[in-house]
Amino acid sequence: MTRVFAYARVSTAEQLTSNQRGEIAGAGYDIKDGRFIEEQISGSVCAFQRPGFKRLIDKLESGDTLVVTKLDRIGRDSIDVQSTVEWFSKNDIRLIVLQLGNLDLTSSSGALMVKMLAAVADFERELIVERVQAGLARAKSEGKTLGRRPKTTTEQRQQIRQSLAQGSTVSAVARDYKVSRATILSINTQAG
Repeated sequence: MTRVFAYARVSTAEQLTSNQRGEIAGAGYDIKDGRFIEEQISGSVCAFQRPGFKRLIDKLESGDTLVVTKLDRIGRDSIDVQSTVEWFSKNDIRLIVLQLGNLDLTSSSGALMVKMLAAVADFERELIVERVQAGLARAKSEGKTLGRRPKTTTEQRQQIRQSLAQGSTVSAVARDYKVSRATILSINTQAG
């Protein structure tokens, strides 16, 4: 007989898993006590690094089914989701996502869906990179200085180089200008 488990995750203490529990029950899944794993942890944590998810994995056996409400419950990004789905497939455990129409991600159509979603996520990341690059190029063409503001002025940097050339120690100069030794070393290696 197939055992059915459920996993519910929320990111903050103010959120409750009761909505997810209700969705799972509303979809016709009767989850027995001890088989409904809930946790409050950021979605930015990989699935297999979450304490509750680890407890769940320890309970699952070949032939079991896991039900989640949404895809983001089982992974933080497309790579995490793909590796999680792969683990479920290798261990012969069905993975049902209600958000995707009760789709079993370990089936061939589910695997196709995961690959399509991953491709869309990769495409979105590439678009973000392109927009950032375009914004940086525009800012440069407008003469804007990019990056962190220098801790010292051009005049101070000249004075620092001069002090070092006259034999002052890096530590002494760093104290005088209230900057780190690394800053002084960096200034000393930069051209005039």
